[in-house]
Amino acid sequence: MMMYFCSLCFFCGVWVFSSNRKHLLATLLSLEFIVLILYTILYSYLVLFNYEIYFSMVFLTFSVCEGALGLSILVSMIRSYGSDFFNIYNMLQC
Repeated sequence: MMMYFCSLCFFCGVWVFSSNRKHLLATLLSLEFIVLILYTILYSYLVLFNYEIYFSMVFLTFSVCEGALGLSILVSMIRSYGSDFFNIYNMLQC
């Protein structure tokens, strides 16, 4: 039952990530939601089969680094352009 709920949440996160293309903050939040659901799935899998939880700590470390990198990109884009709205950026146009 929990795996159905986690897979439903994962696909909802992917749907929000692919449909929301206007604001960088909403995109980063949906990516963090997907990573959180993947962490939940990984943790439940490791506990179910009595494996060591060490790999979940490595995954959590990489997800924190990914979140910090996304936040730093968001801050630099807001400082240089004044907003996180994608339509005002000239760098996305060819």
